[in-house]
Amino acid sequence: MTLPVRRPGRARALLDTEARATSHPAETSWPVRLAGDLRELDANWRESAEVCANAAWAARSAGHSVLGLLSPEQVAAAGPDPVTSRTLRHLYLSALRFDFRCPTLQAVIEQLPSTALRSLDCYSRALYAFALLGQSRPEGLALMDEVLAEAGEHTKTLHVLLHGLWLGQDLEQGAERLLALSSRPGFDTDRDPILLFRVAGALRRLGRYDEGLAATDRALDLLPPGDITVHADLVRELSPIAAARDLPSPEGGTAA
Repeated sequence: MTLPVRRPGRARALLDTEARATSHPAETSWPVRLAGDLRELDANWRESAEVCANAAWAARSAGHSVLGLLSPEQVAAAGPDPVTSRTLRHLYLSALRFDFRCPTLQAVIEQLPSTALRSLDCYSRALYAFALLGQSRPEGLALMDEVLAEAGEHTKTLHVLLHGLWLGQDLEQGAERLLALSSRPGFDTDRDPILLFRVAGALRRLGRYDEGLAATDRALDLLPPGDITVHADLVRELSPIAAARDLPSPEGGTAA
């Protein structure tokens, strides 16, 4: 397969495209405009995933979720071109992920036309795996392994899978799998507070409370100033880890 030529300044063009998409989140036309911009750039699935995930999160944070701008029917319909179809799918599925709507995300993907379902890009399949993993469905693990074989070091895709493992509390060896995934190339534990937040939860589930507290402390230090949402999540994770560590063990003393 011939890959599109990546022109100088492409990274800047993608950043500009994302900025246009996030500058006026209340405008109902921005998802379609974003699709046009990505089509003009002939964006690949990795580039689309980066821009669409960030745009969907920004819209949600501004109180204008993509879920109120697009419909499942638009996502399922065959668009005028593959890039447009993929853009709308990435936006809508990302928004469902951010709202933890795993059964709905699964249903939207499984209702796609058979031709679209068979040709899903790697990031869309990662979001499908997230939906299954988040419901602790074991078939999500097999799909996750397939996605990992293609995703390489694409951090956005790895984060989707990590999120699913974190959410799926009843997966076989889910915590161990999460820790193994967190050590893959593509992640940076020295600069990624979300990664450390997920890791802290896995360490808590394994009873490794001191390590979990250390991961939470590092994550808090890495947060940008004023990041209220993630800060609240980290504090919520910190409390049960600290409480579990201080519980008396059956033999006396504390659990740690």
